[in-house]
This record gives sequence, structure tokens and C-alpha cells, in this order.
Amino acid sequence: MNSLSLDIRILRTLQSVSETGNITESARRLGRTQPAITLQLQRLESICGFNLFRSEGRKMVLTPDGELVLSYANSILRLHDELMQRIESPDVEGQVVLGTPDLYASFILPSILALFKQAFPRVQVQLQCSLSTPLVRLVHRGEVDLALVTRMNDFSGGRVVRQEQLIWMTGENSMAHAETPVPLALLPPGNIYRDHAIECLEAARHPWRIACVSESVSGLQAAVFSGMAVTVLGRSALVPGMREIVRGPDFPALPKVDLLLYKAPGTKSAAANALHDYLAHYLQVEQGTDLRNIPRPPRPVDQTADAAE
Repeated sequence: MNSLSLDIRILRTLQSVSETGNITESARRLGRTQPAITLQLQRLESICGFNLFRSEGRKMVLTPDGELVLSYANSILRLHDELMQRIESPDVEGQVVLGTPDLYASFILPSILALFKQAFPRVQVQLQCSLSTPLVRLVHRGEVDLALVTRMNDFSGGRVVRQEQLIWMTGENSMAHAETPVPLALLPPGNIYRDHAIECLEAARHPWRIACVSESVSGLQAAVFSGMAVTVLGRSALVPGMREIVRGPDFPALPKVDLLLYKAPGTKSAAANALHDYLAHYLQVEQGTDLRNIPRPPRPVDQTADAAE
């Protein structure tokens, strides 16, 4: 019987280097030194008996043999992490109220919440969808446990967990962007998405008019799908039936906006801490990455017992 065995950390290194194509970035992600990452890859290649990577300029690219090993590594790591989650999390239970605009509930959170549900099956997450400004007031008052919101100019506190690139969008076959004045579908006054859209058009001296105002992303989408308006949303909200308008003199480049994660003052339950840590951890992952292949965050600490002493 072959006495060789594979360390989970080596497989995690293979996975990371395949994603980044870079030893330095993988070392940063995994919290190890570059020589340690190099030695792990060399060890794995020694065990396998073939090269796992080839160089393409400054990027490390998997060989066909490396692709095969990675496919097994992904499966092993997924099962390993699922097992560890099952072992560590059954004692974490309770209800967590998470406030967020429906834009993020629809396009950013589903994959993260699905992972969280697998890891913490006894935690009940209640979503409360609203605009960012009222949600920040609610989390400060402790009426919601966590809030994921867009940073507005007057917000303080919170943790920046992601940036969303704003883009101009219209319907797939729409010519609304060619109209003068251009019809806009926007969130209500006081929202930074709206402010950036109007400020950019004003700076470009491009005439505009309001065609639709909606607190819900579904209302903005309806106006765009019908061909009656142009809107501004984060790139994550670009779905089939919509297309990005190419930047130009009439539609200047839009900025990125910060997404802030808030926790209610005094929140100490392990359930709330677990969801907070999952959101903070996975929201920073590059859009489009398979989250199942990303190492999970550390197990939360239940602070309620400490608070009672």
C-alpha cells in the first residue's frame, strides 16, 4: 500500500495559485511566506511525479496534469470543509435579522447565504429589505442585527467589505440612451447611485429627465427592460435582457461605491457573529469566483456566556 498522503494545506495552496497565477498573491491570501508556498508546490509535484504549472510570462498556468490534480483537490477540499462545518457549527443556533437593499439581496447575497445555511443549519436568517439610510438607523437602534448597505456621504462607522463599480445600463434592444433628453430610471432622492448619475450627466452637459423613480431594483429593471429608460446600478446587477452602455462623452465613467457592513451595538450572539464573519469574508472575494473553493472564515465565539458573568 502506498504510504504517501496529501496535506490539506498543500491542496489549498494548489487551489490558490491556480486562481491567482502568482506565488506572491497566494502567500498573501493564505498568510504564509513565499518560500513556504514554493516548497509546498514542489512537494506536491514530487508526490505526483509531474509538473503542475508552466509559466506564461509572469503568470503560472496549470498544465493538463495540473488541471486533473486540481479537479480532485477541489472535491477533497469541498468535502473537507463541509465536514469541518458540520463538526464545528451544530451548537450555533438562533435568529439573525439582516437588513440590506433588495439590490444586494438579489444579486450579491444568495450564494453567500446558501453557504452560510449549509454551515449553520440551525441559524435562521431573516432578511429585511429597505434603502440604506433607514437601515443604518435601524442597526444603530438595534432593531436589525446586521446591515449591508451602500455608503452614503453622511454615513459613519461600518466596515468596508466590497466596492461596486457603477455602470450605465439600458435594455438589450433599447435606444433610450440615444434620446434627448435621456430618460432615467433612478432610486429616490438622497441615494448615491442617483446622485452620481445626475452629477455625471450634468458635468457632461447631457440633458436628462426622470422617467421612473423606484425604491426597488425591480422597478428600475422594469423601466429598462421595457426600453423606456437608462439606469445606473452596480455591475453585479447586469442581467440578461440588459446591456452596459459604452462610456463616452455623453455617458462618462461612473465611480465605485463602498458597501458597508454594520453590526448592532452590543450584539454578542454566536449566530450574529457567524453571519457577520461570513459576509465580511466572502464579500471581499472577487465577483464570479466559486465561493465553495474559498477557505471558510474561523468559527465564531459565543460571547453571551461571557457577557452574563
